[in-house]
Amino acid sequence: MLYYLFEYLNQHYDFPGLRLFQYITFRTSLAIIISLIITTVYGRRLINYLQKMQVGETVRNLGLEGQMQKQGTPTMGGIIILLGILVPTLLLANLTNVYVILMIVTTIWMGVIGFVDDYIKVFKKNKEGLAGRFKIVGQVGLALIIGWTMYFNPNIVVRQTVDETSVSKAAAPMVLRQKGENFYYTQDVKSTLTNVPFYKNNEFDYAKVLKFLGPGYEKYAFMVFLAFTVFIITAVSNGANITDGIDGLATGTSAIIGITLGLLAYVSGNTVIADYLNIMYIPNSGELMIFAGAFVGACVGFLWYNSYPAQVFMGDTGSLAIGGIIASFAIMIRKELLIPILCGLFLIELVSVIMQVSYFKYTRKKFGEGRRIFLMSPLHHHYQKKGYHEAKIVTRFWIIGILLAIITIITLKLR
Repeated sequence: MLYYLFEYLNQHYDFPGLRLFQYITFRTSLAIIISLIITTVYGRRLINYLQKMQVGETVRNLGLEGQMQKQGTPTMGGIIILLGILVPTLLLANLTNVYVILMIVTTIWMGVIGFVDDYIKVFKKNKEGLAGRFKIVGQVGLALIIGWTMYFNPNIVVRQTVDETSVSKAAAPMVLRQKGENFYYTQDVKSTLTNVPFYKNNEFDYAKVLKFLGPGYEKYAFMVFLAFTVFIITAVSNGANITDGIDGLATGTSAIIGITLGLLAYVSGNTVIADYLNIMYIPNSGELMIFAGAFVGACVGFLWYNSYPAQVFMGDTGSLAIGGIIASFAIMIRKELLIPILCGLFLIELVSVIMQVSYFKYTRKKFGEGRRIFLMSPLHHHYQKKGYHEAKIVTRFWIIGILLAIITIITLKLR
């Protein structure tokens, strides 16, 4: 909204400083500041309201140190995160940008699913919350929207170099560019290309998964891309949900991931930097950096109240939304295959639960009693059982998250 106001003023009046709003970096900085103000200043008011409405966490006694002290702590605080993301985005981003629209849809969609889950737990006194199958349906529904739009929307393209021998046959408009002393043609085209480390040019085409089908396999690329989209969104959103088990863990980890995704969006959406780094250029994706700024600001601002000892929990309202946002964002900037590295903590937490449950069922069937791999799952509870303090576990997980973020960025140049 402010974006359009200042764009109009810049076109009709010559006020000093108005051109700053043309720069993505300036609007991103404002998004971070506004998001921090919303989450810290108005977050306190929301916490007081949640306390007044007795929207408290119901804690099961799992034998963890300090666990029962959290009984009654306000939950559904993810509403603070959602407001901290949506308000700056609506104010500062270009709302005609298809990527921004998709991220707003993702935030609201997953936020509503999480809110319904929390509402059932808190107000209906049903500890199970929203049935798992309905969560999966919601996640798959979002994935279908994202996948369909990414594949068919005419405004979503990537820039590719055109082989000199096929210049005359190219259907899309071409541009002659220069790099050093060399000249080459490029064109913006629809493509199922994505980034993947340790592969030729760091690029992988989903269509190649079906190469065994023979000639014409490319026309089925959409099905492969859609399957990957569904898997990634459901896996990451559930991973973030499971990681949200101790004070500040999911929030801080998500902020680190958000910073990394914002940087990747900026370099992917800047033709000069993308050309310099020799990575895939994605027109108009740089606008996602404003959303990333709001996301990081919301996570850091929420951490003000969610760090140990937590004054509020985000609940599924926040954790499901955060996971969906990270997955969708990565898909849009075509870095989704980097998620196992960047979101390594989410992956480890999710796998630890799968391993624990699977092994327990297997041993119970084979030996008559269930056995465990970890003292408790997810993994952060295993370390709690070993006597580590919450704050120490969270800090060390953050350090690992920073290391994984750095490795993710480095992979852009590993070929």
